[in-house]
Amino acid sequence: MTVTIRFCGATRTVTGSCFLFEAPAGKLLVDCGLFQGPKTLKALNYSAFPFRPADIATVLLTHAHIDHSGLLPKLVRGGFGGRIMATRPTIDLCSYLLPDAGSIQESEVVMLNRRNNARGRPEVTPIYTKADGVAALGSFQPVDYETWFEALPGVRARYWNAGHLLGSASIELEFAGEGASGKPLRVLASGDIGPDGKLFHAGPEAPADFDYVVCESTYGDQDRPTTTHEKRRLRLAAEVREAQAANGALLIPAFAVERTQELIVDLVDLMDRGQVPAAPIFLDSPLAIRATEVFRAHASSLEPGVDVNRLLNSPLLRCTETTDESKSIARLTGFHIVIAASGMCDAGRIRHHLKRWLWRTNGTVLLTGFQAHGTLGRFLVDGVKSVRIQGDEIKVAARIRQLDEYSGHADGPEIARWIAARRPVHRGVFLVHGEEAAQAGLAARISGQTVPAAQVFIPALDDIYELTTVAPTPVDGSQRRRLAPEAVVALDWHNDMSKLILDINDRIAAAADDRSRGVIVRRLRRALEEE
Repeated sequence: MTVTIRFCGATRTVTGSCFLFEAPAGKLLVDCGLFQGPKTLKALNYSAFPFRPADIATVLLTHAHIDHSGLLPKLVRGGFGGRIMATRPTIDLCSYLLPDAGSIQESEVVMLNRRNNARGRPEVTPIYTKADGVAALGSFQPVDYETWFEALPGVRARYWNAGHLLGSASIELEFAGEGASGKPLRVLASGDIGPDGKLFHAGPEAPADFDYVVCESTYGDQDRPTTTHEKRRLRLAAEVREAQAANGALLIPAFAVERTQELIVDLVDLMDRGQVPAAPIFLDSPLAIRATEVFRAHASSLEPGVDVNRLLNSPLLRCTETTDESKSIARLTGFHIVIAASGMCDAGRIRHHLKRWLWRTNGTVLLTGFQAHGTLGRFLVDGVKSVRIQGDEIKVAARIRQLDEYSGHADGPEIARWIAARRPVHRGVFLVHGEEAAQAGLAARISGQTVPAAQVFIPALDDIYELTTVAPTPVDGSQRRRLAPEAVVALDWHNDMSKLILDINDRIAAAADDRSRGVIVRRLRRALEEE
């Protein structure tokens, strides 16, 4: 018997989670997510899969976040005819997330094609449409936690609470051994692991004794201070009071699922207790509004002690679903709070609010989640002085703040403890879903402590390993590699180009007179001609 794994995404980067297992009875995927970040990575969303969708028998989905689920409509449209297995809350969330993702892609392509037509460039088509997102929902089948089911003939799977998101799971796989006494090959895919002290969920769970663990490493190099729900609320309260003192908008880019709902619950609770000034909280995301309904529907499955229904129905919360309602927020002056997607500021309505407030000294932007390389959110965290949004150059004068306690991911020590609890891990740990520094940090934490250093692997995009050998054996797949490894981990030329344009504009604006500006332009032209 031979079992292989191909790492089709989330390798040395955080997004695009997709792992292809091939066994004698067929092929299955764990996740099929959208790539986010630099344009070089996002271009993979438009290119062909590194496998034939029709050859995949089953998809096992860890959770609903778009970097794990976002290419499922493309998979179905491409010929996949099997089952997508997921928990019931994950299916309910995907019923909104996937059509919404298709709708966003359609609208963004319309704007892009306007620019392409004006520039004489060819039109592009969306990765998939809203209709494709709806069609993909017909392939979903629900599974229960801690219950075995057959994923393929000779392959069984079981889901465990990952503590990351409503319905999130780590997935246990057993590949049947050969012969009457053949020992099964045991693999655990972590999905995304939640941190200690999540507001809505119990801590992550999973059994022990595996041949392999495929583990996320998003915050593998970070060690957050120990926190509690109350400490987190106090830090949020301090940020809200400072934004209120500036008498401008508090913009919170937030992932529509989970992060938004946690923030709303804590903001309303703080206002009800009088710990921060009462103010309107605009939930400016149709997707987040629908996701909030899913949380209400599954309130009984959340941790006790939080009155979700009361807090999510507060009169302070104002849902702006239509475009006109969203635009009306721009007429407001004074202190107010806007929560809008996307969490990395790469798409959605938050970009319109940022265009209005980033250049104002009384505005505040509070980032509450991971910001991937090449995203607008990451540039803001890194302290850039100006950015480009939808083709416009915007000066950054607003206060840029970050509150990491709302992250849905475990930090380095928490992930290391989670891996240690899976021991014995006989053959190896594959680190995925993390940037280079994070993966190196987590590798250092577990090497020699949890598993021998020689059993820690950091695969590159499209790496293939045979898993049934004594140690994982690389399979030569270089002819099928979509990107060189270095192209995945670095900012690409698109990012460099955007920064260059901003630097040129700054230099010309700072020049003393028209003659000096002309000198700069002529030097640039000569440099281009020399190329």
